[in-house]
Amino acid sequence: MRDTYHEELEALSESLVEMTRQARHAIARATTALLDADLNAAQEVISGDEELNRVDKEIESSAFELMARQQPVAKDLRTIITSLHMAGDLERMGDHAVHIAKIARRRHPESAIPAELRSTVLEMGHQAELLVIKAGEVVNDLDADTAMELDSDDDRMDKLRRKLFKRILDPSWKHGVEATMDVTLAGRFYERFGDHAVHVADNLVYMVTGEKVEDREREV
Repeated sequence: MRDTYHEELEALSESLVEMTRQARHAIARATTALLDADLNAAQEVISGDEELNRVDKEIESSAFELMARQQPVAKDLRTIITSLHMAGDLERMGDHAVHIAKIARRRHPESAIPAELRSTVLEMGHQAELLVIKAGEVVNDLDADTAMELDSDDDRMDKLRRKLFKRILDPSWKHGVEATMDVTLAGRFYERFGDHAVHVADNLVYMVTGEKVEDREREV
């Protein structure tokens, strides 16, 4: 019975890693949709979010069943609770990818991003992928030390968002209100995607060590 119990705990971790893979695919395709005005990519992200939501609900159901059936304590309880939190963050990462895809769909057949900002947005997309890949690795390996690095890794995303703002606030910006809103929203969604990857890492640290990562102000 205990072997089955621990297999179910391990299955939670495996499902979380699968969610990181799905979130990476979603943000990569959303970036393609945004920059290339690729309607098919946008639709793929939007419809594909159902699968990410399904795994989130599956983790939630399994976690509640384990708590009711096994009455876990100490580290096992911590594992279940943090798995719920991480799944929620990963589900929201998928939502942010969907928001980016919807910007692309709304502006189709034009690209929502002016040519002068394409390289910056492309870099934000790459950074988002790197963050979720690393989040998946630390969850898979239960690597609290590497998980602590994601906060500083996310600094690059914050700098890129500030770069977008600096450009759209410059007096020479001449792309109009719609482009301003699209760039502002896209930058915000990429930043939040990165923030949730850091949340996943913070919860992994707590899962492994029992110590919460302090002195970080995060938006939810």
